[in-house]
Amino acid sequence: MSQSSFNAEPYPLQFDPATTALLIIDMQRDFLEPGGFGEMLGNDVSLLRSTIEPCKCVLEAARHIGMVVIHTREGHRPDLADAPPAKLARGKLKVGIGDQGPMGRVLIRGEHGHDIIPELYPAAGEPVIDKPGKGSFYKTDLQLILQNNKIATLIVCGVTTEVCVHTTVRQANDRGYECLVISDCVGSYFPEFQRVGLEMIKAQGGIFGWVTDSQEVVNVLCRLDKIKAVS
Repeated sequence: MSQSSFNAEPYPLQFDPATTALLIIDMQRDFLEPGGFGEMLGNDVSLLRSTIEPCKCVLEAARHIGMVVIHTREGHRPDLADAPPAKLARGKLKVGIGDQGPMGRVLIRGEHGHDIIPELYPAAGEPVIDKPGKGSFYKTDLQLILQNNKIATLIVCGVTTEVCVHTTVRQANDRGYECLVISDCVGSYFPEFQRVGLEMIKAQGGIFGWVTDSQEVVNVLCRLDKIKAVS
């Protein structure tokens, strides 16, 4: 497939589908489902759950054209050897990382709450990056996977906008990747953080990347799918 473009802010983003990947960040039960860690912290998970349907539409369209799809999960080893003491202590929580919660031990790999929600569950062959920090590049093999697939552009979905999404986009930007953040496919527990987080990405001519919505991405990918079908 030849070069195409997304209508985005601050200006259209040119991309090659063959060197573009969909990156879905931390769509985990602990963050999005009632009874999970996010709700235990007093957050309204419905603000994050509003991203599920748009993400499903983008994921389906990406799979249809054979785009590389990568998922991430934030969490730690059961022995917590990869969890900094400062992270474990932060917030002085009654139930924090590693403690027993309604969905198993909080943010521990292999526990029910740590896994990706059923609506967006990875298909066979889609890499899942288990990360111990906020950024998807920190202490993971994401960079290697992207290099092996000759990826230059990332379409970014996931939660939360101002934390793991922002950290990942900033890390990707410093590594030379072009990032398109889908506004209704990323979410925050705090509406003001959501608004400002998106503004920061596209400010100053796209200092960290581009922003568009799911309908634009789905429309473009569907057009590419039709072109692929008749070629």
